[in-house]
Amino acid sequence: MAKLLCGVALLPLLICILVTAPCVTNATITCGEVTVLLTPYIPFGVYGGTVPPDCCKGIKGFNAAQNASVADRRIACSCIQEGAARIPGINYDRINTLGDVCGSPCPYKVYPSTNCSE
Repeated sequence: MAKLLCGVALLPLLICILVTAPCVTNATITCGEVTVLLTPYIPFGVYGGTVPPDCCKGIKGFNAAQNASVADRRIACSCIQEGAARIPGINYDRINTLGDVCGSPCPYKVYPSTNCSE
């Protein structure tokens, strides 16, 4: 229960950080949009279990929005990477399965070592 409360308590911090992060000017997706689309996955990313339906809606919306250009994919990757690094207990292997689980694979995997500029 304490882990759940910690994850929920960090959610507003993550949203604030991502919403105020600088954006690439030629990208059509923003860190704020990435945050809104992917926030439902945080409990699954930390605790596992069943993937909530809202999580899959967010993944599908995220993949549709970030596939518009290379700049979109780069900004989305950086936003996820920076946000995930601030979530204690995040399981990168687990969050990288979400696209496949939801039937909307992401074109890249995000880890702390991922070079989002490639």
